[in-house]
Amino acid sequence: MTEINYFTAAEDYNNFKLNHLLNVYEKSPQYTRRFRWSERHLQCIWFDGKLRPSELKLASGERLTVSDSGRWNLEAGPDFLDAELVIQPSGRIIRGDVEIHIYHSDWDNHKHSDNPDYNNVVLHVTWFNSPAAKTIESSILTLSLAQPMQMRPWISIDDIDIGAYPHNTLPETPRPCQSLLNANIEYTRKLLLSAGYHRMQNKTLSITRRLEDGCDREQLFYEEFMAALGYKQNKTAFRILADKVPLARLSQSRDENLALLLGSAALLPNPDSVNNEEASLYLRHLWDIWWRSGGEAYQGSEWVLHNLRPNNHPVRRIAAAATLFSARPTLLEQIDTLCEKYSGKDLLKQTAALLTECCEWPFWNSRVLFNSETENGKRHALLGKKRISAILTNVIIPFYAAEKKLSTEAFDHLPAEDLSAPMRTAAWYLFGRDHNPAAYYTDNNLLQQGLLQIYLDFCLPARSGCQGCRLFHKIKEDLQWSSSS
Repeated sequence: MTEINYFTAAEDYNNFKLNHLLNVYEKSPQYTRRFRWSERHLQCIWFDGKLRPSELKLASGERLTVSDSGRWNLEAGPDFLDAELVIQPSGRIIRGDVEIHIYHSDWDNHKHSDNPDYNNVVLHVTWFNSPAAKTIESSILTLSLAQPMQMRPWISIDDIDIGAYPHNTLPETPRPCQSLLNANIEYTRKLLLSAGYHRMQNKTLSITRRLEDGCDREQLFYEEFMAALGYKQNKTAFRILADKVPLARLSQSRDENLALLLGSAALLPNPDSVNNEEASLYLRHLWDIWWRSGGEAYQGSEWVLHNLRPNNHPVRRIAAAATLFSARPTLLEQIDTLCEKYSGKDLLKQTAALLTECCEWPFWNSRVLFNSETENGKRHALLGKKRISAILTNVIIPFYAAEKKLSTEAFDHLPAEDLSAPMRTAAWYLFGRDHNPAAYYTDNNLLQQGLLQIYLDFCLPARSGCQGCRLFHKIKEDLQWSSSS
């Protein structure tokens, strides 16, 4: 296939952001081979003890323990205020502010030494272990995150939901963008599409970089698919599972795969804990397989089991993985064949049908969980249509776009997925609480991806009252220019 640029439409959104910076301190993230995330990703790592490595080493060679990461600062000044740090081996305690950057030189570029707001900074956290900033005080400790994060391969920075940090509340009063966008539907959909292409471009670049770095193609597809099965709450746990039980260990037997995956994840229930005879017998069969395998349950990320719909429980999603990756030819090989035979809407339809077919499993189609009662005539799909749509958008399309194996029309027919909380929040910000979703974003997942991208780039940094957000001013300028021309 000739070289294809899938993301020409993303350039409008790229220019949109570059002309109106997301805030006065940080430009749009530059996705390069060396670093493809943003400072906000690093802020999330520092803020969240589940993401932040427990073993941190300062440039001085001393060890650092974080007693309190500090208050996330949403105003001007250092990123985190009033942190508490313990320096070993001396055991001395340091309290003060923390500034986060990608490079040490960003301290110089942002002229923080000339700003009295940064006088209480005690730690400068960066990704790269580059030479120290020229203008930084020698008393300020420095720390690089790259090496300690690389020692935790199950933590995918791509999966960090930067919209979840810190908590955001939706104002009750109408947002300034609402009146402009509701009166200009064509412009609105074009903006959402461009933002959606921008997001898909970033997903594709992430996979491209990993392929270029020599990651095994089948294993990479397996890892990305597993992360998509984990939803927001269990993405990291599924990535750990894919790392501890690589694709090469799975077989053509879905029972063996289920036993290995559930056993390794410490999610294989005790047969005596279920009151259904069929499920109890099946669990004893799975335990027999698990014992014979000689596997060990790993001590990894904790599974989130509360506040989940039963159909989203990780046991069901692991069951889906067990059958999907038992297929021969492999799931990826079958999708390769579909890519050769179909394109556009037909490719998406055939791929969705393949995933549905591979998830046919009478035991799981008749119940939700091991301990659930079977209901006559009621069928439970291991993967519903909306989850399959999310997998198409977040895994399969960017994976094959990274390999230049798609026709461009595949992007025109992405089926809608369930709206996430950030998508709904962005829609409320942009169009008001009582808008009609069908007019804006429910006919193509690219539009929904655009909602999420705008939320992350504009709505999230602006916070309550939309103060400091430049989105409204840019939209107003665009529409005024359009009407005058």
